Formats: sequence, C-alpha cells, structure tokens
Amino acid sequence: MNTGEAIVILLAEDDPAHAEIIRRTMKISRIANRLEHVSDGQQALDYLYRREKYADPAVSPRPGLILLDLRMPRVDGLDVLRQVKSDPDMARIPTVILTTSAAETDIARAYDAHANSYLVKPVDFDKFTQMMDSVGFYWLMWNCNPEAWASG
Repeated sequence: MNTGEAIVILLAEDDPAHAEIIRRTMKISRIANRLEHVSDGQQALDYLYRREKYADPAVSPRPGLILLDLRMPRVDGLDVLRQVKSDPDMARIPTVILTTSAAETDIARAYDAHANSYLVKPVDFDKFTQMMDSVGFYWLMWNCNPEAWASG
C-alpha cells in the first residue's frame, strides 16, 4: 500500500473538458496530490526531461503517476509512452493510458510499449467521474509504488 505521501501526477491530455473532469474528480475525492497538466505529447516529454519552461525541478518534480492520452498533438501519446518506458530513470513510473480509443490495435500497442493500464474514457459524464475516482484510489492509495518503497 502507498505510504500516504502525496505524489505528483502528470496528466497529458489535450481535451480541456476531460482535464477539468479529472481535476474536479480528484478534488471531490479529496485526493490531495499535485496534478500537473500538459496539453500535448511534446509538453509531456519536456516536463519529464526538464526542458524549456520545465527545466527547474521545482516546477517539474518527477511524477509518481502519468495519466496519458493516446491521441495528442505534436507527439503522439504512444511515442511518449515508448520514450518513458525505454528510459531507465523513468521506466518504473506507473503510466496509465486514458483515451477514447477502444481499438484492439491501440490496446495491444500500448501494452507492447509497457503501459501499466489502459482505460477507455466513458462518454457518460457520471461514469467518467466514477472511473477517475476509482483510478485515483487504486493508483494513489492501494498500488505499491517502487519509488516509495525504495525511499522508505
């Protein structure tokens, strides 16, 4: 189980409405973790590799969880996932694909690239909110994060 210490969540989501639902759900569920939102794949990589406006580690602390949309501008989410999982410094960061695509090929590609989970966003607002609530509790409360155990 998680040690109770707040972790940073990197949300890579180009749809502002979906990002707001996630932010609100975390607040309603009293998930006190810091949510960092980027709106495209290039910004996600810049954040993770501390480039450009994210060069300062205080601005871009290492996330303990990445919520990653597949279909994003500039750099596709699958390409972000591949880079994260091929980097020894980031490979252990739990990365959850959060997308509208239920295509079998997308699911297979994501798991082939070592996604930790693949979730299809429900179109129904209440179901989307419920799913995000469950995601928060699972990944932030119940899941054992290797970084937390290594530092504890």
